[in-house]
Amino acid sequence: GSKGDGNGNSRSQPRQGTDLNGRRGPTVPCEQTPPITSGTDKGTQVTVEIHHEDSSPHLIKRLSLGKGSQRLRGHDNKGFQKTEAPRPPGAKDLHAYPWDKSSLKSLPVDLQQLKKLDAYALKVNVTNSVEELVKALLKQARTDLEKVRAIWMWICHHIEYDVVGYHNKSQLSSKPRDVLQMGKSICEGYAELFEHMCSLAGIQCKKLSGHAKGHGYKTGQTFTGDSDHAWNAVYLEGRWHLLDSTWGSGSVDDSFTKFTYRYNEFYFLTHPALFINNHFPDNSNWQLLKPTLTLKEFENNMLHNSNFYTLGLLAAHPETPIIQTVNGKASVSVDCRAGTLFMFKLKGTDEHGLMTLKKHGMELDIYPQKTGSHKLEIFAKPSKAEASDDVYKCVLEYVVECESVDKAMRFPKDLHQPVGPSWFSERQGFLRPSHSQPVLHTNDGRCSLTFTLSKDISVLTSLHADGSASLAEDMGRRHVLQIHRRNQIELKVQLPHAGDFVLKIYSKKKSDPGNYDYIFNYLIRCMNREVKWPAFPQSYSKWLQDYEILEPLSGLLPANRNVQFKLKMHGIAKVLVQAENTYPLTQNKDCWEGTCNTSGCREVFVMVHENANHSFYSHVLKYEVETQ
Repeated sequence: GSKGDGNGNSRSQPRQGTDLNGRRGPTVPCEQTPPITSGTDKGTQVTVEIHHEDSSPHLIKRLSLGKGSQRLRGHDNKGFQKTEAPRPPGAKDLHAYPWDKSSLKSLPVDLQQLKKLDAYALKVNVTNSVEELVKALLKQARTDLEKVRAIWMWICHHIEYDVVGYHNKSQLSSKPRDVLQMGKSICEGYAELFEHMCSLAGIQCKKLSGHAKGHGYKTGQTFTGDSDHAWNAVYLEGRWHLLDSTWGSGSVDDSFTKFTYRYNEFYFLTHPALFINNHFPDNSNWQLLKPTLTLKEFENNMLHNSNFYTLGLLAAHPETPIIQTVNGKASVSVDCRAGTLFMFKLKGTDEHGLMTLKKHGMELDIYPQKTGSHKLEIFAKPSKAEASDDVYKCVLEYVVECESVDKAMRFPKDLHQPVGPSWFSERQGFLRPSHSQPVLHTNDGRCSLTFTLSKDISVLTSLHADGSASLAEDMGRRHVLQIHRRNQIELKVQLPHAGDFVLKIYSKKKSDPGNYDYIFNYLIRCMNREVKWPAFPQSYSKWLQDYEILEPLSGLLPANRNVQFKLKMHGIAKVLVQAENTYPLTQNKDCWEGTCNTSGCREVFVMVHENANHSFYSHVLKYEVETQ
């Protein structure tokens, strides 16, 4: 099979003979007669090579590929060492299941150290024979690990998945020679080429076959019949290790008509407890696990693709791919290393859920608004991503089966995921939130949130609601009042009516002239139908961030009344309230106080004189007056 697929096994070739340990007999390439090996494994291997042009066989000692491989007696003996037959896995090859969350690989590999070798292997351009190719690749490889790495890198970047051959297997050969010449194959050919190249390099390698959760896999499906995918085990540093060069090379599109090279490091020496996630070998010994999994367990287990692990995710709950809603709700959570951003889609939209970001993961409550089966996809990306990684990648897929709908959990369209404060809002300068939960419930239609601001930022807030209840943008801003006290900010919210509202919070550096960036939001819910709060007064640019309105807080003043004013302002020479008449306020410590009468006017302005010597006033606040 191909990446994500699993059904690429060529059934057309007759199976070569296998002995009881599942070892394959030698494969016979079309044109050359293979070396016939005689004698025991100990001592010198004596090989008889038969050459067509010369009927008398020559006895040639096999040479290991030393420095400067020698040619003997006018014939190229290719300088390779025959590897011994692979031994079956034993106790020392096994890894504990489930995964211990330590390493993604079964062997410590320093990828930085392999960079030079990788680059060398990619440039090798030999396609006339497998032997010549291996010889060229091994020039820069000293250890067995380096030999396997060079072979792996070359295959992953030079053999493409044969989407045409996959659909028409009768024309397909998986023989190493043919795979090399065609430059493409299906999983069977990748695995046979890998096995053959390793054996030429003197490394024990075995082709394995089994079922894979690859292309075309449907969540929760069962596996029956013949195996549908092939991969390899290699013997390095005294243990068996697993790899899949088909999936290491790239992926096939949904319609299975186009292959794209996209190298995937994950499938090189993958930790067996992770490999079992989507590879189930016909012979369970080759899981290299204790305990081994049954096919049923494999089918029921959650599929985590390679993105899940390469992004540093550790676990997901529930661990089964199909979730039943309870009273219209389903919950999912992911544990990960710090600093990962998430998003989700239920049937392609993120409207029907509440996702909160946690320091080490995320929590998601889903409320489908229709019964039936829904595909739920979870995406992730690192928060400090290089530009190339700055995309969300799908890491999990569930099927949510919904029997009843919770209509009360319909969310406003303006609600943005994730909801509530998190390490992300903290990083943007909003520390110690008074409300750490994503949803605020208020009975009287009022609430107040506080934060400590760790940076010198300006904050912008707005309130949003759906449908006929929606607020014009300026009104949405006027239902939230900011109060600053040193590095504390308080957001007072007064709802215009009952319902669900989104409180959005934006910020920018004070020194930045540019726009505000969206940071996070809350959902505010109020069931009380009596609620009807007016907006706060409108403020102008001369109203400074650390000024404070003590009274009147309502932006709508009663008609024909004396209204008491009390405002906290500093650095000002004079304050006037302008209604039908003008009323000066008097300074009392840091407050300006006084009364104004609202009769005969529709609007009331507060104006300040910044400098006693100047004659002009600046508007700082505007109130409306109720109509009679």
